[in-house]
Amino acid sequence: MGVWLNKDDYIRDLKRIILCFLIVYMAILVGTDQDFYSLLRVSKTASSREIRQAFKKLALKLHPDKNPNNPNAHGDFLKINRAYEVLKDEDLRKKYDKYGEKGLEDNQGGQYESWNYYRYDFGIYDDDPEIITLERREFDAAVNSGELWFVNFYSPGCSHCHDLAPTWRDFAKEVDGLLRIGAVNCGDDRMLCRMKGVNSYPSLFIFRSGMAPVKYHGDRSKESLVSFAMQHVRSTVTELWTDCLTSQTRLRLSGMLFLNSLDAKEIYLEVIHNLPDFELLSANTLEDRLAHHRWLLFFHFGKNENSNDPELKKLKTLLKNDHIQVGRFDCSTAPDICSNLYVFQPSLAVFKGQGTTEYEIHHGKKILYDILAFAKESVNSHVTTLGPQNFPANDKEPWLVDFFAPWCPPCRALLPELRRASNLLYGQLKFGTLDCTVHEGLCNMYNIQAYPTTVVFNQSNIHEYEGHHSAEQILEFIEDLMNPSVVSLTPATFNELVTQRKHNEVWMVDFYSPWCHPCQVLMPEWKRMARTLTGLINVGSIDCQQYHSFCAQENVQRYPEIRFFPPKSNKAYQYHSYNGWNRDAYSLRIWGLGLLPQVSTDLTPQTFSEKVLQGKNHWVIDFYAPWCGPCQNFAPEFELLARMIKGKVKAGKVDCQAYAQTCQKAGIRAYPTVKFYFYERAKRNFQEEQINTRDAKAIAALINEKLETLQNQGKRNKDEL
Repeated sequence: MGVWLNKDDYIRDLKRIILCFLIVYMAILVGTDQDFYSLLRVSKTASSREIRQAFKKLALKLHPDKNPNNPNAHGDFLKINRAYEVLKDEDLRKKYDKYGEKGLEDNQGGQYESWNYYRYDFGIYDDDPEIITLERREFDAAVNSGELWFVNFYSPGCSHCHDLAPTWRDFAKEVDGLLRIGAVNCGDDRMLCRMKGVNSYPSLFIFRSGMAPVKYHGDRSKESLVSFAMQHVRSTVTELWTDCLTSQTRLRLSGMLFLNSLDAKEIYLEVIHNLPDFELLSANTLEDRLAHHRWLLFFHFGKNENSNDPELKKLKTLLKNDHIQVGRFDCSTAPDICSNLYVFQPSLAVFKGQGTTEYEIHHGKKILYDILAFAKESVNSHVTTLGPQNFPANDKEPWLVDFFAPWCPPCRALLPELRRASNLLYGQLKFGTLDCTVHEGLCNMYNIQAYPTTVVFNQSNIHEYEGHHSAEQILEFIEDLMNPSVVSLTPATFNELVTQRKHNEVWMVDFYSPWCHPCQVLMPEWKRMARTLTGLINVGSIDCQQYHSFCAQENVQRYPEIRFFPPKSNKAYQYHSYNGWNRDAYSLRIWGLGLLPQVSTDLTPQTFSEKVLQGKNHWVIDFYAPWCGPCQNFAPEFELLARMIKGKVKAGKVDCQAYAQTCQKAGIRAYPTVKFYFYERAKRNFQEEQINTRDAKAIAALINEKLETLQNQGKRNKDEL
């Protein structure tokens, strides 16, 4: 027997069905969600250490080695491994945040280690509170903060590093409070370790600002490490005999400090706790105090939260030599002042001695070494905090503005680089930062869709920076804006400059489209390459989105398409296309130089003897072997050298595979070997010097210096005659 439903019941049941369907649909979406942060179960604000810890936890649980009966284990693990590989890298993380996975087409990954690697070798010191794992972006700030650091450079696969780990942990606990103990994973940060001259593991170094690093060579016992570290701890101890202190003074001192133990750390914490708090500035005196001195100022709202970390009381002493005073301001007593400074929560800022107009808010870690580094960098840099009142919308002077969010790790990594860049470019443009979580309207006005977004405003012109987060590359970007190294071509100028180029001219041209991610990645490398080829190869680019029909006419079928146009000949219109895997400045430069006509001379045993050893010209010779990889890489560089010294010194090449006896007589023991043969007219004979560098500019500088010396010797000999 059926049941009849009235209209209201029918609609109500239909709504329930639709709601259930939506819930199931949303569950399916969530279940298939490939968001990298969700995969690792971390927030978008997660630090590198939090990302490593989250990945390690998942790796130990989901690794295929531990799930042999799960046919999906390999695929599932690849997903979290891919997420980790992207989020641990600052540049990839920014691309992912801005473009999603579409922005990572060139970085597919796909390999992972065994389960034992993640159990025993991955992030050895991540769970030790006394040991700070330092990464490249924060290393210099830490060791230059003014504190003493003892750093362990290790490799996850090194057995000696694992043998040292328990001792290093015990040592860190022993000296906690006296100096900072750090660790650098050279498996993750190979570039940092190479920059610091680390070539064996574990390598232990003492770092202090203003002095060269000191390497530890002793045995790896805790006692020896403590003894070595204590030699570098700078402190003055005044010994107080019992006679120096009256009984009343001793009683008062012990009462004030409540010393119930002789444990060094407990005494240290008690002394730190009883140090006076920072000076409290009032609303009436704030402007005047900030106008005459440089300040590190803590802002709080009623309760002083800085007292939670007694270590921060050391700031006053540690910043004394930098002439930075440390104070605090209670925003609850004058909310308008804090609002005008865009301070809406407990924070700290550096004021640079110009009142409340020149200041910078700290967005890093609220720990001693990070605050120290920020204060020292900020007072000497030219970066200021921006808001609607001082935003350079119509400023006649050029500005570099960093649109950022404090929760964004790549944003925090960029800030110290901006400070460095502001010093390098002081007087050429101004630097400012705009917090998009506070000034959302301004950021929307400029269509800011990802953080950090760095833009140069030059009156009516706006240029977005797309390079890596380093001061050096920001400097390159600004230099390229002022003196462009790449010619922006149109169909008309392409025909005039490239197609109808002069007989001895060569061009390299990048056919690109602005929406193409590989094109975006290539552009800063393309500009960097162009600067190194100035005077040798003309470099251009053409926008195939704007000139689509022209690019189609030129048979451009993919982006980026890189072409080399050689010196004109009687042959038909021709070019060489770049098919290399790497599109970095170095690889492209080597490719371009390799296509230039040869300037150097190929020498035989006879011509080497007649022209070099018995002639009266200066020669620079490249002794090489055709099978030698470094020789092949150096060949274009040598051709560049030949062009740089043309007219002063002749350049020659000797094939040591074909003419082994000639090279043996010349004392050649490795390939490539570069020698400079110079003729001394006063002695009427040839001398030779081996050159160890492989950089064309460096070799040219050495040769020019030698030629100048020879010229001065000739003048002195004439004067004596």
